[in-house]
Order: sequence, then structure tokens, then C-alpha cells
Amino acid sequence: MIDSHCHLDYLENPDLEPPLLTALVCIGANVEHARASIALAERFENVYATVGLHPTDTLEDSPNTRAELEALMSHPRVVGIGESGLDYYWDAAPQEVQISAFEWQLEQARERNLPIVIHTRDKQNQEACSLDCADTLERAGWSRGILHCCNGHVKLIETGLELGFYISFAGNLTYKNATAVQEAARWVPLERLLVETDAPFLAPMPHRGKPNKPSLVRHTLEFLAGLRGLSFEEMERVTDENARACFEI
Repeated sequence: MIDSHCHLDYLENPDLEPPLLTALVCIGANVEHARASIALAERFENVYATVGLHPTDTLEDSPNTRAELEALMSHPRVVGIGESGLDYYWDAAPQEVQISAFEWQLEQARERNLPIVIHTRDKQNQEACSLDCADTLERAGWSRGILHCCNGHVKLIETGLELGFYISFAGNLTYKNATAVQEAARWVPLERLLVETDAPFLAPMPHRGKPNKPSLVRHTLEFLAGLRGLSFEEMERVTDENARACFEI
């Protein structure tokens, strides 16, 4: 199993040792967490890192921050840029600030030929964030990326797929009310599917409400296999192959 998106530096006991998980991608969402992710990737052979600036952290965006992140992006254990994207749910930074940081990270991904890891969260019952994200991606035209924690928004998913992106499903796929996410999981092409935990967040059923950890990706994988009418083993093979192709690991 491969956990394509987790925040290991938030966890006390992150289940890192093989053969439980053959690979994990540890997400660096700001300078501090990017450094921690790289340190874990240096320590464990099955851990890889990304470097970026999460949309809720974009008030930190500055020439100095960008310079620090760019230096970290050059580390040999870094396999992606991000977690980037847009978040209108928390409104932690003005939308124009978020979009500027997102565009810069798309440029970094293109320059370094790395996939960009994209976060998108709308306000409840709204879609402006998803539409702005799709528009930003279309303007950038970069073809390597992951829509992390798929939110089920059809226009955003279609835009990602047209560009060549992978669509990653997290533990919320298993929640009873996640009908849009579950519907998307039924039609996204098999060759574009990834699974993730987003640990320590979004623990899948039956662990909802508890701290998440990478080993629980099994529950999301099982649920996804059921939606697609495949065995667990076949879905594991498909998503592992996709993750290795996506991140070139």
C-alpha cells in the first residue's frame, strides 16, 4: 500500500516501517513542515517529501519565504510541490493572496518537472473555490499534479483529468454523506486513482473522529475497491502503480 498524502510530522506514532506501507508521501505545507517532511524522508527509505505553501498559510508568503521554499524544493527526496491550492472555507488569507501563491507554486512545479499537490475547500454549499482552482489550473496548463482529497466537484475533476492529473481519495470517501465524492470515485479512470490518509485528519470509517494514521489507508482502499467492483488486491496494485508513476518513486 502507498499513502500518497499524509502529514507524518504531526504524528507521534506514524507507522513508518515496511512492509506495512511500501511508500508514504509526507506533505510539507509551509517552511517548518517542509523541513520536517524532508528530515523524515532522509531517515526512512519508504518516505518521500513535498514542499509548498498551504493556502491557509499564504499570509506567510513573501520573497524570503519563497526563497526558503525554493531551496528546499531542490532536495533529492522531494517528489512534489505543495500542498498548494485554494481554501475559501477558512478564509485564512485573501483570495488574491492564495491565488498568487498557487500560481507561483505551479510555476515551480513546471520548472522542476514535479507534480503539484492541490488542496481545494469550498464554503459549505458553494463552489467558488473549486471553480477558481479549475480556472487557475487551466491558465497554468501544467500537466503533472494531484487533486488531493477529492471533493467531488465535477468541473474541477474534469479539468484535472484533461490536464493529466491524478485524483486522490481520502478517508472521507467512506463517510455516509459523501455522495458526490463516492460518485466521482466510480467514474474517475482507474489509471488516475490514488488513495491517501491526509493523516492525522479525516480518519476513515470505522475510525472517524479519531486521529488518523497511514496504516488506515487500507479502509479507504477497501471502500474504493467495493465502489469499483474490484478485489482489494487489484485496487491496491492499481493505486500503487499510479502513485509510483505520479511521483516517479
